[in-house]
Amino acid sequence: MQALAPHRSHPPHPQRPLAVRLLLAAAAVGAGIALTTAPARAADRNERSAADAPFLRSELIFPAEHWHNHGSCIVETPRGDLIVCWFHGSGERQADDVRVEGARLRRGTREWSPRSTFADTPGHPDTNCSMFFGPDGRLWLVWPTILANLWESSLLKYRVTDDFERPGPPRWQHDGVIHIKPGPEFDAAVQQWIPEVERVLARTNLPAGDRREAERYLGIMREKAADKLYRRLGWMTRAHPYVVDGRRIILPLYHDGFSFSMMAISDDNGATWTPTAPLIGGGNIQPSIARRADGTLVALMRDNGPPPARVHQSESRDGGLTWSPVIDASIPNPGAGTDLLALRDGRWLFIGNDTEEGRHRLVVLLSEDEGRTWTRRRYLENDEPGRLAGRYHYPSLIQARDGTLHATYSHHLSTERDLPKDTDGKPAHSSIKHAHFNLAWVLAGEPVP
Repeated sequence: MQALAPHRSHPPHPQRPLAVRLLLAAAAVGAGIALTTAPARAADRNERSAADAPFLRSELIFPAEHWHNHGSCIVETPRGDLIVCWFHGSGERQADDVRVEGARLRRGTREWSPRSTFADTPGHPDTNCSMFFGPDGRLWLVWPTILANLWESSLLKYRVTDDFERPGPPRWQHDGVIHIKPGPEFDAAVQQWIPEVERVLARTNLPAGDRREAERYLGIMREKAADKLYRRLGWMTRAHPYVVDGRRIILPLYHDGFSFSMMAISDDNGATWTPTAPLIGGGNIQPSIARRADGTLVALMRDNGPPPARVHQSESRDGGLTWSPVIDASIPNPGAGTDLLALRDGRWLFIGNDTEEGRHRLVVLLSEDEGRTWTRRRYLENDEPGRLAGRYHYPSLIQARDGTLHATYSHHLSTERDLPKDTDGKPAHSSIKHAHFNLAWVLAGEPVP
């Protein structure tokens, strides 16, 4: 069976008919978040941050090459080293040579270590990887292995260690599979959602062919939600997992077949995992999480559905166990990964592609009110759209112990440019880029119009 909602590294939903996309848009909840109207508070913090000299330093972690390098994630160790992982190979889910690689930047140095293999399942693609430190201080690597060259066939794996401070790659001490077992509540949630779409279909004047396609799609959704194997496979990571109050791990997951997100919860340091009900909307995947001062968890998600091309949002007020209906926020999103970060001073940062089409610019947005409004922006990359534009996407963002900020992202130059050749004699267009900057650099940007 072909994927129900394909991964949008390429044009979105080539097999989902227009009628279905319009119906999903009509059935989705329509509330939004204002992107402007700044609150007049925290002026003293602005003054202190502005007193720091703005800076931005960036470099490629390894020389650009023709190989595909994508989906990075960055963490800082307790001693101040940076560790980054990404996946590397000749493609993505359909390329059986894809593996997870990584590199280290020792504290106080400017040169990244040689890259090394973090995970490799021979004969299968290992893709969207994520890292985090668990409540017990161990370093986790979580990633999907693609069993049958379809995103829906992914099997979620992990490696974990407390031996990560020595030079070189982490010395992984244990690995295994995270079994995701959505129960009858998953099927029930989908079966409750489908009639909402069907009601829209009943009152919408569609050509007979489009109506048949919409009904066929809903039939597939109904069937797959009840299929135990289909709903237990296909779950993938992207952004950092989130640790609540130093004890609960929330593992943000998504499924490209359903085009839903879901959280896996562990209260025992990752020994067992319990899935939440699915976060269902008009195509919402790859959640990243931040926490407000009142304890509310906010998940922002990549758009993977019909217009409008906007980031999606859901909230939890019980530590991640249940989530509100998914809505469209007002941050533009072209169907590309994002990241969300609550700073230690209470302000929030968002990083992603703030376009409706194309990944040619990468923005950092600042919020003074915990993601309710976004008031300043600064671009890490900003090409003019067109055939020579690069693709700067799938960012990962952290605040270091010294208060500064580190981002990594896929740095893919257009092969229509006149590029140097790599060691294989092919255009050197792909690497992972690291950017180091401070909040003053963001504050020196422009107001969000």
